[in-house]
Amino acid sequence: MEQQKISRRQQSQTKLCRKKSHEPRRSKITQESDLLSEEMSGEVICNYGSQVDIEGRENVFKDRVYRCHKRANLEPLVAGDQVLWQHYDPCGIVIARIPRSSEICRPDSKGRMRSMAANVDCIAIVFACVPKPDSNLIDRYLVAAEAQHVRPILIINKTDLLKDHHDTEIQILVKKYQRIGYKIIMVSAKTGEGMQILEEYLCNSMVIFSGQSGVGKTSLLNYLMPTANSPITALSSKTNLGAHTTAASRLYRLKSGGKIIDSPGIREFSLTHLDKKNILECFIDFRPFLGLCKFRDCTHRSEASCALLKAVRERLIIGERLESYHKIMDGFSSA
Repeated sequence: MEQQKISRRQQSQTKLCRKKSHEPRRSKITQESDLLSEEMSGEVICNYGSQVDIEGRENVFKDRVYRCHKRANLEPLVAGDQVLWQHYDPCGIVIARIPRSSEICRPDSKGRMRSMAANVDCIAIVFACVPKPDSNLIDRYLVAAEAQHVRPILIINKTDLLKDHHDTEIQILVKKYQRIGYKIIMVSAKTGEGMQILEEYLCNSMVIFSGQSGVGKTSLLNYLMPTANSPITALSSKTNLGAHTTAASRLYRLKSGGKIIDSPGIREFSLTHLDKKNILECFIDFRPFLGLCKFRDCTHRSEASCALLKAVRERLIIGERLESYHKIMDGFSSA
């Protein structure tokens, strides 16, 4: 059969269609790139999964918060991350994450480590007389802070309840950590006691509030920054434990110049992502005695030549701290 001839116009249209079929498809944002602003620095306020809130740092966008999408294949973002972004109405787009100076992590429900906050230079470990403080949990937070070279501070909240709830136990706990060398501030978000001292300490710092649920982290935040208006709940009458009112870590800027990251409360804190030797070194009161044991593989449990056990007998180390270390190590064997 004789092949049908095509006209010159049909030939030109065919070439144009072939050319278009080989051109890569552009995303909506790429197609409208002329509407994107220049690259700017910003800070992550809160991560909502597919979107994040960014506070601008430059030009007309400075100190204003914008909802942004994230560029595909971008590293995970958390409160405190420094980023590069571009404004685009109605939503901007985050194009890069600047390397972190520090990172606070915790395990999720499946045991996988997840970042809670970034670029933190102080971790405020909040506890109270109710619910009853857990020394081992406090020590886990302290180890996490030391491992990241983040300055820790201990905040005892609800001092207005001390007379009614184990005042002696709290005093012993305070003396214990003061002896080690940790800074402690006693406050009450209800009466305002010690709050001015706390606010002055937090000035010009990026601080993450951590601690078990129900100790009053969000109440402290609401006192320091009333406009935050974060929800709070009462302790359970059955368990005397708090409920999780903070769903995701969020950054708040104080008038004093400090920044606070409010994080979800947790009742456990795994350190299995850290090296065992590193954990031992993060007990700062152990450091003068490390390397003095007779055997390199000393477990510091029953060896007669153990320098740490000797220090406990001589009251140079608090025995409860060594017990706390062993509980952490036991978590490695059961993980």
